[in-house]
Amino acid sequence: MDGASDGTKMKGQTSHSIIGKHIQRKLRNTMTDAEIRLWQCLRGRQLAGYKFRRQHPFLDYVLDFVCLESRLIVEVDGGQHLDNERDKDRDRRLQEAGFQVLRFWNNQVLRETDAVVEAIWEALQRDIPDGTPSPSRPPP
Repeated sequence: MDGASDGTKMKGQTSHSIIGKHIQRKLRNTMTDAEIRLWQCLRGRQLAGYKFRRQHPFLDYVLDFVCLESRLIVEVDGGQHLDNERDKDRDRRLQEAGFQVLRFWNNQVLRETDAVVEAIWEALQRDIPDGTPSPSRPPP
């Protein structure tokens, strides 16, 4: 898939308003405790060799974490995101661009880190074509 129905490119398409404001750099330097904990599990291809980026710009959004090769986005949310219509619209637009979106609550990441990482690993496995060997499970 080269792009979404609105003509956006799949990988690396960045809104110039996000680049111009250097928002992603600021967000990387002010991550929540939950984002920091999850990043420690995802960085450096620790999760079965998949490369994740943090605070990655795409369309008009800055994504918390994304694995571009598997088109998987992981968002870590606080209470302000409960029943948020903007998040629903954002998820719809990202899905139309070919991404799968996983959302976890901050307290879930902090209290159930292993379960969150397992859910991410399982989502990555759903993207593997038939006949391709699965990477090993992440360590407990």
